[in-house]
Amino acid sequence: MNTNQFQRAVTRILTTLWVLMLSIPLMAKASGQITDTINGSKKQPNFIIIFADDLGYGDLSSYGHPTIRTPYLDQMATEGQKWTNFYVGASVCTPSRAALMTGRLPLRSGTSGATAKVFFPDSANGLPDAEITLAEQLKQAGYATGMVGKWHLGHKKEYLPTTQGFDYYFGIPYSNDMDITRKLTSFEDYWALWTKEYDNLTPADFNVPLLRGMEQLERPADQNTLTARYTAEAIKWIKENKESPFFMYLAHNLPHVPLFASEEFKGTSKRGLYGDVVEEIDHGIGQIMDMLKEEGLSENTIVFFTSDNGPWLQTKISGGSAGLLRDGKGSTWEGGFREPGIFWGPGTIVPKMVMDMGTTMDIFTTFSKLAGIPIPDDRVMDGMDLSPVLLGQGDSPRNEVFYYSGRDLFAMRVGPYKAHFITQEAYVFNAEKVRHDPPLLFNIEEDPSERFNIAEKHPEVIAEIQKAMQIHGKKMKPGPDLLEERGPEHIVEKY
Repeated sequence: MNTNQFQRAVTRILTTLWVLMLSIPLMAKASGQITDTINGSKKQPNFIIIFADDLGYGDLSSYGHPTIRTPYLDQMATEGQKWTNFYVGASVCTPSRAALMTGRLPLRSGTSGATAKVFFPDSANGLPDAEITLAEQLKQAGYATGMVGKWHLGHKKEYLPTTQGFDYYFGIPYSNDMDITRKLTSFEDYWALWTKEYDNLTPADFNVPLLRGMEQLERPADQNTLTARYTAEAIKWIKENKESPFFMYLAHNLPHVPLFASEEFKGTSKRGLYGDVVEEIDHGIGQIMDMLKEEGLSENTIVFFTSDNGPWLQTKISGGSAGLLRDGKGSTWEGGFREPGIFWGPGTIVPKMVMDMGTTMDIFTTFSKLAGIPIPDDRVMDGMDLSPVLLGQGDSPRNEVFYYSGRDLFAMRVGPYKAHFITQEAYVFNAEKVRHDPPLLFNIEEDPSERFNIAEKHPEVIAEIQKAMQIHGKKMKPGPDLLEERGPEHIVEKY
């Protein structure tokens, strides 16, 4: 070993010891926090969920993007926990949001629409009233509950957030690309909006309503200013409800197309308009973090950030990146389901990078545990308790991930191995389902890009996953299919 190598080795050792020294008081503090909460001598933790739309695994600088600057999310990841194996409940909007809100796989609530199924502005249905949302769960323990942003779990009055456990709502009821006012004569016209005209679109091209509660404030909503207004509304609501434990669900409708940024951020990113949008969202997160510190709330608040699904690759330059992961939105490859997962809470979360598995279904269970609320026992819950990881007291109990597309289980992960039983090309009209016998098999710890099929080498692993699937199938009771079959041609028929 030469002198330079020796010096680098010593530096690594000293850095590791320094990080451990910093972590010890944080671990002790976090461990005490949960004990005090259970004993009732400390206020229950506040919760903030920040949910992006169509953001990819590779779209943050802390997750590898070379030209999008996300300093505040990066700060959250450094001061808190950055999860590298965090998954959503579906690779499209509505079922993913249902999974987050209910702690259950979307198939159970009837919201597991396939790639071409979404809640359109003329849809009749919404999240069933029988489902228990995270907001309804936390209200049992006296939490104030507020939501800002995109809902997309039913736009009719009986399905809006204020009927699903939220005291307050400000946002748009479905995706920001709906209610298109332009005349479309073919499906190619639709894709051209995002691939050729994406930087020339205006809010008037989308007749999307902006609501407060059930009252319509604007139509069309001024999407140029929505990100900034969402942040301001969330901050205002938190300040008004800081005396009680609170839950804020901030669901940005970006960077889903169409892309809009305020004048302050337009043209400031090296990644173009998409980067402008992501950097403005990050700026708003920084404002929320600063407010929590100024109001003395950061020590007792947990902030969680992720996105609803992977990047919409078919929108090309106006879509994001899954980084080294394969494919994106609408698919059951890793790029569709695996997302950035960041937990921040200076008084609670033990800082580290986490390679354990977690899912958005686990948020319901974890937050319930931290708030001291019993988990519902009248239904099957798919979430697991991640609080031992957050508090530095143990590992994640999760060892399995299910990749549903519609009502079919396309793939399953058990430990490091993932088997694909069915694959289907995303956003291709009438794309055939390809059934694999034997299934495709990947070790996604060694091969996160799913490039090397190792099925022939490991028939015993496939047998193990098939057994786990059978056990899961016996417990799965699907809900009614609430989403009408809507192919891409519906967009052109409607507009």
